[in-house]
Amino acid sequence: YAQHKKTNYALVGSIAVNMALVGAICFSLSGASNVAAPAMRTAPRVASMSRTMPMSMAGQRVSVRPKMIQRREMKAEALSYTVDDIRGMLGDDVANQILAKNTPTGPERNVVLYGFGRIGRLLARIITTIPTNLKLKGIVVRQPKKPDLEKRLELIKRDSVHGPFRGTISMDEADNALIMNGQKVRLIYANQPEEVDYTKYGINDAIVIDNTGVWRDDEGLAKHLSSKGAAQVILTAPGKGVKNIVAGVNSDVIEGSDKILSAASCTTNAVVPALSVLHKKFGIVSGHIETVHSFTNDQNLIDNYHKADRRGRAGPLNMVISETGAGKAVAVALPELAGKLTASAIRVPTPDVSIAVMILDLEKSTTAEEINAAFKSEATGTLDDNLGYSDSKEAVSLDFIGSTHAGEVDALATKCTGNSCIVYVWYDNENGYSNQVVRVVEQWAAKQEAAGLKFEAAEAMA
Repeated sequence: YAQHKKTNYALVGSIAVNMALVGAICFSLSGASNVAAPAMRTAPRVASMSRTMPMSMAGQRVSVRPKMIQRREMKAEALSYTVDDIRGMLGDDVANQILAKNTPTGPERNVVLYGFGRIGRLLARIITTIPTNLKLKGIVVRQPKKPDLEKRLELIKRDSVHGPFRGTISMDEADNALIMNGQKVRLIYANQPEEVDYTKYGINDAIVIDNTGVWRDDEGLAKHLSSKGAAQVILTAPGKGVKNIVAGVNSDVIEGSDKILSAASCTTNAVVPALSVLHKKFGIVSGHIETVHSFTNDQNLIDNYHKADRRGRAGPLNMVISETGAGKAVAVALPELAGKLTASAIRVPTPDVSIAVMILDLEKSTTAEEINAAFKSEATGTLDDNLGYSDSKEAVSLDFIGSTHAGEVDALATKCTGNSCIVYVWYDNENGYSNQVVRVVEQWAAKQEAAGLKFEAAEAMA
């Protein structure tokens, strides 16, 4: 993953010169016309080729809407383009060359999405946009009553929270496939994992990313391994009886021989990096985590029956006290904190971005300044992919939409009295978590390759 950050300055310089020439020609022809500055979301900047957006709120916030500016007033910062911006302006060939130059060395690894909800669609955007050896080959959904390819395309292309997909996307109706940034992704219909024969679609040795949450233990998830062409499966929810991985914190427990993993939950991913910093530096004695979480698909739009307490009440209208397993789940990634934390949740009427409030008793007496210094050091060091750091006086939840970090510490909200502290961590519970899932899959595939392992796929055992 670190290879994504290596900048090919010669290539970037060549692109910049060509774009400047194109801009000069356009300007001479059109005069001082208004142009839309590129909106920065999940796609990596060409300048760094990193999936991690610059989300320090000290100097500026990430733009969440295109802004109309005069070309004569355009500054150097406005010339920072994403790969997908270049794809739109100069075509697939140039964009694909940039991706190829910055893709890590090693063999490609096939990936299949089992499920295509909020997380599934963001995973599709990320995997087909970033420089990675992971290649999205298929998406499994239930058999529809009528053709759904165009609707699936539209749901990828447009998103009420994360904005438009800035890559290229089209349909191949003959193969019932989406073409995303030049990659063919087959739409496969099935009601159960074991019904799928991936080899029929030319897919072999695939890592299946189950984002349905239907099967959450090793026995249920093992159903995927009976599918021809499937080699491994990872769950995008807390898993029982399997390793729960938080990228950047306990990735070292991944083994190439693992067949089933879990990427834990969005809240666990958000708080574990910050907790790991605090425990390493100051020691955590006990604490409580209160997560103020955006409403989700699981809640009702208006009051109706729901098997869970309170979740039947209208999500967009109410704050709803709920439960979270994040307190116990933390111990899976940080065993030394087992039994030390409790957790609960409040669902609130916002569509995305949540905040975790961590109230902790530490072993050492400290100050807010010392705590923030520890966070900033790790956020710009070993945890730069996973932990963000904000010191803006004006930061609010919408500023963190599109963050690729697992969580973003709000430094100005940190409080400390003696051994007691309160820490606030923002997190994009959709996009930040999806990026964490991709990191785990990348690390898993790399470890398997390093170990020289190749799983005997189901079709060979049939």
